[in-house]
Amino acid sequence: MKSAAARHLRSFFHGSLRGFLRGLMRAWVLVVPLVVALSLIRLGQLAYFWPSGYHAAAGDITSVLVQGFRFDLKVSAVAGFLLLLVLPWVSGKTSGRIATGVAFVYVMLSLVNLHYFGFYKTPIDSLVFGLVEDDTAAVLKTIWHDFPVIWTLLLAAALTVASVALHRRLVRHLNPDALLQTRHLAIKLVLAVVVFFALVFAGKGTIREMALQRQHLTVTTSQFLNDMVPNGVIALKYAWDSRRESQNLADPLVGLKAMGFGSAQAAAQVLGLPHGSEAEVKAALYRHDPLPAGTPKKNLVFFLMESWSAEPMLYQSPTFDVLGRLAPTLDKACHFSNFESAQPGTHPALEAIMFSSPITPLTMGDAGRKPMAWSVAEVAKHAGYDTVFVTSARSGWRDLNRVLKIQGFDEVIDANNLKEAYPDATVGLWGVWDSYVYRYVEKRMAAQPKDRPLFVFVLTSTNHPPYDLPKDYQRVPLDMAQWKGETSSDTLALNLDTYRYAHDLLGGFVQDMQKGPFKDNTIIAATGDHNVRSFGIYADAHRRYLMRQVPFVIWGNHLQCGNQLTQPASQRDMFNTLFPLAGIEGGYVNAGRNLLKPLPAQPDPMNMPRGLFFSGEARNAQGMWQLGNPKSFVCTPARGDSGTPCEFNALDDQQERARYGLLDWNVRSSLKK
Repeated sequence: MKSAAARHLRSFFHGSLRGFLRGLMRAWVLVVPLVVALSLIRLGQLAYFWPSGYHAAAGDITSVLVQGFRFDLKVSAVAGFLLLLVLPWVSGKTSGRIATGVAFVYVMLSLVNLHYFGFYKTPIDSLVFGLVEDDTAAVLKTIWHDFPVIWTLLLAAALTVASVALHRRLVRHLNPDALLQTRHLAIKLVLAVVVFFALVFAGKGTIREMALQRQHLTVTTSQFLNDMVPNGVIALKYAWDSRRESQNLADPLVGLKAMGFGSAQAAAQVLGLPHGSEAEVKAALYRHDPLPAGTPKKNLVFFLMESWSAEPMLYQSPTFDVLGRLAPTLDKACHFSNFESAQPGTHPALEAIMFSSPITPLTMGDAGRKPMAWSVAEVAKHAGYDTVFVTSARSGWRDLNRVLKIQGFDEVIDANNLKEAYPDATVGLWGVWDSYVYRYVEKRMAAQPKDRPLFVFVLTSTNHPPYDLPKDYQRVPLDMAQWKGETSSDTLALNLDTYRYAHDLLGGFVQDMQKGPFKDNTIIAATGDHNVRSFGIYADAHRRYLMRQVPFVIWGNHLQCGNQLTQPASQRDMFNTLFPLAGIEGGYVNAGRNLLKPLPAQPDPMNMPRGLFFSGEARNAQGMWQLGNPKSFVCTPARGDSGTPCEFNALDDQQERARYGLLDWNVRSSLKK
């Protein structure tokens, strides 16, 4: 009896070990074609997006390809490791089918990552989830219109077939099952241990060092080359991680810790703020210089213009007129021309501006149902303003119709309301034409009681793919020889047409206000939500600063613009500038600096001329960098040689990390359940 039991036990152990070894060998046979396919896509991506005239050191290109290979090996090994749950026990035919499915998913994700980079100038990030959070039908129509969907699917199919063919060849030549035909248990055991740990270390991406992480995506000083490192799988994984972390509002210290601070007090100390307790820090974040007694409250009309990039304005001329009626208004305006957007997408930028929040998406869940007292609309409302949000898009997008009324807007007017008010309006893919927004705002301002100031927040939508225009609009010829930027995009000319349409309308509105009864009691301001997608890759260091740049312009009677018009700044500074100008005092976050005030003679951490991009990048007069990453620093002065050594400034980085961490903490600590 004992002998029979021992035989059964030995037989079971042999069978299990053999099955486990079979699964390990099949996993490795799967890893090889996946790595080959992902590496080929990276090479194709580099070639496809390589800017004309761009030069990079051979060593940098080699570093990118090697690091990319390591990430390809990592994600492929992880797939093999996870499939150990099934690969040991299925037939060879089923194993082949699994390999086909995994290969197609990996290839397709990396091709999506390729096109995503072409559109957003970054690997897949958290904006990708807009596919289900936006108007999904409209997004899919835009993708179909603007991207080579059929060719991409055909390429994905071809690469999958090639991967499967390589997989079958490896199976045929290596024959994992035949390799296991040995009766020596010790050999099987050693082989299992070696192959298993080889798979583990491949999934780790290294043997001695820490596992490959997000920070290992930076291997050169060129952001363009660094963006070629991640494949689609790892980019999507990090995008998901970022999204999950941003929604963890239970721990108010998440953002501070990510920026290297253990508490709000530690970050406040770096900025020279009171830091005896969290209450002192919170109070300091809402403290502002008092306004002169008797400062009148003025109407404030703020425009967030879809894709208002700063670059075309650099080439504005009579033969390259991309501004129309806006151009002659700039002479009497405060035009901040060295200015960063807050985020790379419309909704993230909207949240960043309204709530001084690096966290996005913030309002899609329960947080959107909690009134935020520091919302710009709520601050204006508390100051006695009537508050109106107007957009040419549909307000059901990302639940704006629900969220905005909770966050301080008395009225929310969207494409459906404008269609009702103007029956001739045509509702297109993203809404009605922007012209109806301006008609409505002028009408609404005329109806406003004179004893109550008005705050209007406008979001436009026409300057957006697929770059359609009203049928009766006469396109203005542009001398494309005046365009000094990149020309690789086939939608460049169409984009410039919608760009001109949108900003000519803004100029017409400003001119009407300047000639009408509101000229003395109204402040108008405008910025872009993000840069235009089709204007370039910005791989060259001397052009890199343009990647995030949008204008910020203020119109009003008797403005004193100060000495910061060409200093680095960003959208966190806008309402610190606009609220005092409009006569609104207190209640808003000390997110940035007042751009109309002279720069202090002595360094002031809270008022240094820097710009902050809320996905974690900062820029000073010398260059730009990822917060906390000295190796990412790129010399890219926007106004030529500033006279200061172009190198990473650790103090600048520390102060920007502190500011970012406190803005994150303010949101989380205020909304914590």
